Amino acid sequence: QLQFVESGGGLVQPGGSLRLSCAASGFNLDYYAIGWFRQAPGKEREGILCISSSGGTTNSADSVKGRFTISKSKNTVSLQMNYLKPEDTAIYYCAQVTYCPTIVATMTAARTASWGRGTQVTVSS
Repeated sequence: QLQFVESGGGLVQPGGSLRLSCAASGFNLDYYAIGWFRQAPGKEREGILCISSSGGTTNSADSVKGRFTISKSKNTVSLQMNYLKPEDTAIYYCAQVTYCPTIVATMTAARTASWGRGTQVTVSS
């Protein structure tokens, strides 16, 4: 079962940047499509970016397009967040997904996906 540990969150001012990491020990991520999700207070968890198993395809939700990018190595998935806005405040998670869809809102976690604790991102002045 693929398990991740998310890190890199924190408090940042609007317009600032953060880089989140998602580490999976013991697994080669070349075989898995991975998605980043976030859950804001009082809202449901939403998918925001994904990357295919090969790494050749990435897709983004409109809310983060042009500001956030996803990348991965053999055992780490990264999320570079630029031009952060207060509405980006949320707990961020990564998970194995069934595939990386063009419409990221339809992205679903794999049946065997295991959710970590996430990492808190707070955007505030």
